[in-house]
Amino acid sequence: QVQLVESGGGLVQAGGSLRLACAASGRSFSTYAMGWFRQAPGKEREFLTTINWSGSSTYYADSVKGRFTISRDNAKKTVYLQMNSLKPEDTAVYYCAASSTVVAGKTSEWYDYWGQGTQVTVSS
Repeated sequence: QVQLVESGGGLVQAGGSLRLACAASGRSFSTYAMGWFRQAPGKEREFLTTINWSGSSTYYADSVKGRFTISRDNAKKTVYLQMNSLKPEDTAVYYCAASSTVVAGKTSEWYDYWGQGTQVTVSS
């Protein structure tokens, strides 16, 4: 069993940056692929990025490529999402997710565990 807790959300002006963190509890974190998703009001959950078990491979959605960076620290059982050049359309609840596979895809079905989410609001 894996529990995930996101932190680092908040209110930021357009063009600003935020760094989200997702702390995991439980064993085997270092063997799990991790991902970040977001959901804006009235919209479906959107895939953002995923990282494999070792951190050697990442994949980004076009909407965040070049602005967001995913990373992980297996010793700290934490995955991060560095968000730069934020836009008002990035406003959403951000979720981290864990997959019991060492590499995961971009659909929700790949992921077995989800955090409770953290709100990110970007003002114009």
